Amino acid sequence: MRTYHAHAAVTAECDASGRTRLTRLRSDGPLAVRETSDGVYLVGAAAGPLGGDELELDLEVGPGARLAIRSAATTLTLPGDGESRFTVRARVGEGGHLDFAPEPTVAAAGCHHRAIADVTLAQGATLRWYEELILGRHRERPGRHTSRIDVVVGGVPLLRHELRLDDPAIHGSRAVLGAAKAAGSVVLAGPGLVREPFAGEGLAVLPLAGPGVLVSATAGDSARLRRRLTAGERQAGRDRHAQGASGHS
Repeated sequence: MRTYHAHAAVTAECDASGRTRLTRLRSDGPLAVRETSDGVYLVGAAAGPLGGDELELDLEVGPGARLAIRSAATTLTLPGDGESRFTVRARVGEGGHLDFAPEPTVAAAGCHHRAIADVTLAQGATLRWYEELILGRHRERPGRHTSRIDVVVGGVPLLRHELRLDDPAIHGSRAVLGAAKAAGSVVLAGPGLVREPFAGEGLAVLPLAGPGVLVSATAGDSARLRRRLTAGERQAGRDRHAQGASGHS
């Protein structure tokens, strides 16, 4: 079975007029990147990732620039020869903004996948990092999946978060996912975010020790998961909305 070792990259820079321009778009193997009017889309040029694939994506956002990353379709992680891995490294300069929100990942039966995100923000940079995970296809037991994100702001760690789903006896317990078939999170970094925790059905909004908030949600299906994450994101940004309202009074 053929495996891929691919390395794609995107660089966004702010020009003299204040407009963001993409100065690098590098596609490689199954990782194709395409510029559109509303962002850069990840387009799967091959099935997978399959077990044994090593995929890397580097994102560079210069000072004052803005970059939105989306995907054209759901990512289906499949079994193969060993563990598959998708690593995203992102660097955002002062005053820059990165919005990373691909379509959901589906952990198919037999897969063994690891998703890693390493995000470094300069002081004054902002971030929205959105992830959704669906546990298996319809009426299918999921494979093994681990996702980890590390965020550093101005040289100080903001978040180190890992969700490991490799033992159904553990992640199927009420302390982790219970009967949920979908799980997701939104990491927000920047000013004006809520500073009080919030919890609802299948939803938690956790202010971090720094300029950020972690929104986590679980649900029985992808539609309810997205609704809960959307509600949590609104809750996390309520201080920002309040400041905007007061600013117009």
